Amino acid sequence: MTDYKQEQEMEIEALEAILMDEFKEIHSSESGLSTSNRCFQITLSPQDDDADESTNPSVRLALIFSHTENYPDEPPLLTVTSLKGIQTGDIKVLKEKLEQEASENLGMAMVYTLVTSAKEWLSEKFAQDDTENAEEDPAVKDDIIIPHGEPVTVETFTAWRDRFEAELALERAKLMPDSALAAPKEKKLTGRQWFESKGAAPVAEITDEDEEDIDFDDDDFEDDEDDMLEHYLAEKSDSSVHSSLRGT
Repeated sequence: MTDYKQEQEMEIEALEAILMDEFKEIHSSESGLSTSNRCFQITLSPQDDDADESTNPSVRLALIFSHTENYPDEPPLLTVTSLKGIQTGDIKVLKEKLEQEASENLGMAMVYTLVTSAKEWLSEKFAQDDTENAEEDPAVKDDIIIPHGEPVTVETFTAWRDRFEAELALERAKLMPDSALAAPKEKKLTGRQWFESKGAAPVAEITDEDEEDIDFDDDDFEDDEDDMLEHYLAEKSDSSVHSSLRGT
């Protein structure tokens, strides 16, 4: 005949030796269990056994149990309650899990097995949650240093624009002949004068690359175009008159 009381006492002594400060006896009125027998509470957190004891875990729960008369041939009375940071729905899931495991371990002392299972569940459940929260935590994102160029301000943009305009003016100056640069503005040749000085020679075709390199002044270009058109029409008119005289 099994001596249930002796087995229960031996299990309690073993739990006290293994769990030490995490294990304590509480009054049945504090247990939440429907029993007047001795009740015990085991405090669990997801931290590893070799972790620093001063660490304050983000979640913590209490596994409360009491031996029934024929334990371990019948499951113990047990409940689970949150001490810190665990939702009611998660507590319900864990309790159902432990009750199922208790029914699978009948005939042997099982409380430490249930403790180990609860601790593993905590580690898997909340270690994963902590990782996800760390990825979404704005404070963590703020720690990531992203390299940037020099920030654009009004002062930096103005300085850049001045340098760009100076370089552009220098490029324009390189395209102009030295005589044009040295001559006063009022003595510069008009388009017509330049065209006539060249003996009405054909104007060289300008390629696309030349068009991109040369930046014309719109006003000067329009004046030169008018002068060239006027010269062309005059030559055309003279040619027509000579043709008419030869015909007669």
